[in-house]
This record gives sequence, structure tokens and C-alpha cells, in this order.
Amino acid sequence: MRRAVFLGCGSALPKRVLTNDELAKQVDTSDEWIRERTGITQRYVAGEGETTATLATEAARKALADAGLTIADIDLIVLGTTTPDYTFPSTATVVQAALGGHGFPAFDVAAVCTGFIYALGTAEAMIRTGLANKALVIGAETLTRLIDWEDRTTCVLFGDGAGAFVIGAGAEGDDTTGFLATQLHADGAQRELLYTDGGPSTTGTVGKMRMKGREVFRHAVTNLAQVLEDVLVKAGYTAQDIDWVVPHQANARILDATARKLGLPMSQVVVTVDQHANTSAASVPLAFDAAWRDGRIKRGQLVMLEAMGGGFTWGASLLRV
Repeated sequence: MRRAVFLGCGSALPKRVLTNDELAKQVDTSDEWIRERTGITQRYVAGEGETTATLATEAARKALADAGLTIADIDLIVLGTTTPDYTFPSTATVVQAALGGHGFPAFDVAAVCTGFIYALGTAEAMIRTGLANKALVIGAETLTRLIDWEDRTTCVLFGDGAGAFVIGAGAEGDDTTGFLATQLHADGAQRELLYTDGGPSTTGTVGKMRMKGREVFRHAVTNLAQVLEDVLVKAGYTAQDIDWVVPHQANARILDATARKLGLPMSQVVVTVDQHANTSAASVPLAFDAAWRDGRIKRGQLVMLEAMGGGFTWGASLLRV
């Protein structure tokens, strides 16, 4: 089977920046408290007229431009989100129409913070098997609309944004570039540790986010370290071969603990949680795009993408850019 390769990326953020000091005026917290526990200094919050679809569309346009392509070249959109514009239709179809595309498959994937990795794995598999040739893979969220702004344990952690990849079929017989190995996991028995207390079929509302932070931290460090090791073994590499890790930006402590378990210095970990906070499915492509555009990530480098989110869901993908 042919391999899927990386062609370009893009990202988008809302206009409004909400700093820790501003947030401290709304809830019993402080800049020092937030920084010490999470590493976050600010987050972006979607305002009027800004939705998951509008952010996703902007990120997708930038990714297409980076790849030197147009929507006419695309035959698949997979969008990871837990905050769709509508219960239905899918946000992917809204983005498809906004970009001027039609006819080809476009659908959402719901895996919370692992949404982009799940979407990437899905699109990659479809390219490998010939069901698609070039795909837009998007992670986009307006997670602040699920936040209880009176709950300081969660409201300080999250932000809004979108990131996108364009991926396509690589050259026949080339097994040295592109996505080398991907693994996806879930454990629904841990649902009560990170969830929303509502939904269309239960309460008829979107609900608010609830989280047991210490338990989530423990599972995150263990699960992420294991899936990273599994992907490396599957692809035939070691941690020392990695140029960059682009992790889900949950909080600085999880990033540090995961790097230490892999034996990698933080200088090889792309960190944007301080600027973006936790943007759920958007965090991995947002971080990748930042490092791609400032020149840290370069062609030929080996990059590990990883995430864990509510469900629990978790996964990783190894990419030779």
C-alpha cells in the first residue's frame, strides 16, 4: 500500500486574547497560581461570529496555500472536534461548502483532545487504501463554550483555535517519508474522569465540562509514554531518533513528565500551551504549525505527534516530514 505524506499546514486563532490576570478578575485565581500548575499565561476565546467552522475554514485555507493546492485538489475532509457548529450536519461539511468544495466525503471525528490524531489516522488509512488521494485533516474547537466559568479547576485550562494538515499519497515504493506508524486507543471505563454533564440524547443541552485533574494527569503520563514507545517499536526507531515531539498541549507538567519518561530533553518538545492553553483537538496542529512556520520543524526530520483526551482516548503518529 502507498504511504500518506505531509504536504502543508495552517492554523487559526480567535481575535480575543484572555490573559491570566483578566481571568483572575472573573474567578478566584491568580496569574501565579495558573502558571505554576499549568504553564499557561493566556488563551484565545472565540467571540461573536467566530465558530469551530469559521476557525477550521481559515486554518484549512492556510494549509492549502502552504501546500500550493486549492480545494479542487482535495477529495476528503476529516475534522476532529468536540464542539461542532451543529448537532448536524457535520462541521466538516460546513467547511467543505465554505471552501467551495462538493461531492467528496467530509465528516467529523469525535475523540475530544485526541480528535486530530484520530482524524489523521482515518485520513491516512483512506489514502493508503486508495479511497482518497489528497485530504484536509483539521482539528478545531471552541471549547470555551463548554466551560463553567465559575469552576477554577477547569476554566483556566482551555482555549479556542484550529489547525489543519494537507496530506496526500506519496511516491510508489517510498517507505522512508510520510506517516510511518500510527496507533489509536480508547478506554470508555474512564469516562467519568473527564466529561461534559450534558448531551442531545440525555439532557438536551451541550452541558459543561467536568474533570478530576489528578486522575487525568496520572493516566495521561502513563498512556502517552506507552503509546509513544509502541509507535517507535512499530516503525523501527528509538526515542533518540526523534527530532521533535509535538504533543497535545494539556499542561506543562504533563509535557515535562512525558518527555522525561521518553528520555528526551524539553528542548525537543514543541510547547505552545503557554500561549494557547488546551485547545483540545486543535492543539497538536496548532503547535506543529507554529514550529513549521518559525523553522524549527524542517523537511526530513522525524516528528512524533501525540495526544490524550476524554473518553479516555489516546494515540500517536510518527511522521517523517
